[in-house]
Amino acid sequence: MPTYTDIMPRELRPALLELDGISRASIEAHHRLYQGYVAKRNEILAKLEVLDRSGANQVYSELRALKVDLSFAIGGIKNHEIYFAHLGGEGGDPTGPVKELVERDFGSVGAWRDDLKATGIAGRGWAWTAYDWDEHRLFNYIGDAQNTFPIWNATPLIALDVYEHAYFLDFQTDRGAYIDAFFANLDWRVVNGWIGSYGIPTV
Repeated sequence: MPTYTDIMPRELRPALLELDGISRASIEAHHRLYQGYVAKRNEILAKLEVLDRSGANQVYSELRALKVDLSFAIGGIKNHEIYFAHLGGEGGDPTGPVKELVERDFGSVGAWRDDLKATGIAGRGWAWTAYDWDEHRLFNYIGDAQNTFPIWNATPLIALDVYEHAYFLDFQTDRGAYIDAFFANLDWRVVNGWIGSYGIPTV
């Protein structure tokens, strides 16, 4: 009897096929990549279920390889589920609780946007706006892969994918233009819903 459960990828919402500046072809290809992460998560867990753990070794072992790659697959799932969930909106400046947090912790919406864009240009794979529960504030964090530089006890609220697969079909190497399009399609109602459900304080 397996101790894990296979998961299914979330469906591609129709709103994501009508984004401003990010094409249907790009989103469909991107979603297929996400589906691949889900499939690999299930495959790796199935292999771990029957693996002989007596050969575990920190230099090289099948257990180490599978566990490292599991973190990459799960990171890919979680990052993309945030990414796809908060796209499909009207963009513009944040509203409601997220606006309050951004203005409190960055000084202005413009300062937050400039810092997240710069973080996305500096990153090799991801940039996140996350709420740090220890410091009680938002911060923009950088990631080079699905599983690099996680910040413990921080909750991502905005996930900006800057891998080339996210933008090359539409923008070639112009990552900055893609990030502008990302901002133009954010759904602040979704982000504010997360702030409420997580109980993130705005004062």
